[in-house]
Amino acid sequence: MQTPTDNPLCTPPRRCRFGHKGTFGTVLGIGGSRGMAGAVALAGRAALLSGAGLTRLAVPDPILETVAGYSPEYTTIPCPADNAGRFALDAIKTFVSYAENCTALFLGPGLGRSDELDQLVPQFLRNVSKPIVVDADGINALVASHRHCAAFPLKNKHDGFCGEQVILTPHAGEFTRLRGEPTPSEEKMDARIASALEFARQHGILLVLKGHRTIITDGENLALNTTGNPGMATGGSGDVLTGMIGGLIAQNYTLPFEAIRFAVHLHGLAGDIAAERLGEQSVTATAILDAIPAAFALQSHSGASEFQHI
Repeated sequence: MQTPTDNPLCTPPRRCRFGHKGTFGTVLGIGGSRGMAGAVALAGRAALLSGAGLTRLAVPDPILETVAGYSPEYTTIPCPADNAGRFALDAIKTFVSYAENCTALFLGPGLGRSDELDQLVPQFLRNVSKPIVVDADGINALVASHRHCAAFPLKNKHDGFCGEQVILTPHAGEFTRLRGEPTPSEEKMDARIASALEFARQHGILLVLKGHRTIITDGENLALNTTGNPGMATGGSGDVLTGMIGGLIAQNYTLPFEAIRFAVHLHGLAGDIAAERLGEQSVTATAILDAIPAAFALQSHSGASEFQHI
């Protein structure tokens, strides 16, 4: 059984005195639908608070003003929508165009479900050459696509998938749907780790299996996170994590696996700070967002790893 890494967490680099927006990376976020505009807005804000120089959010046109009104610091890109306020299949042209000029992407928060999205997501993944975080309904679209084709629509050592790196961030239910079999419980951590390692290795991806002790693996390296608390079991918390991973990877200051470890750690630490301020019952995704700067400051001063060492 492979044991978690005991390497220390990376720390945030000093901001270059002569840097500019482009120096610190550009994130393209894709998500949102009518009734779920907040998910992509939370993720976009999290990317900015994680240090990304620029964040652009591609959203269905009917919700653009709602998303734009959440935060003035990111820009919004209107995309073709269906009658229910979700992305239409034609939106892929906009995605591909803007993906050329970004450093990292995230896809999925608030996406919604439709037959067109089940086609759009795997098609786009085969046409993007940048690191991309896939979460929530982005994962569900991959699962639905797999049901209708012989090959699983993820990167594999033996296929022609174009993505430089795909990062999946499922919770246990989404991981069960991805694998087609139940996810071992956290009481059976060895089995849970083994299933995560096998899936990441088989499909050539980075996996963040969320839970009480989130598992981070690329099929070879392995880490278990120990920050976080039950108050973070609240709507939008995962969207914040998605944005943080995208924001850190966009800055290109470390290997993707280490950047993801750091993002997961900081996300949990921000949740712990929010719980200390408000009590676990009152933690919200916005409270986690508000605590991200304090988490960065605390980690910069301590430099101590909160990952499980075995």
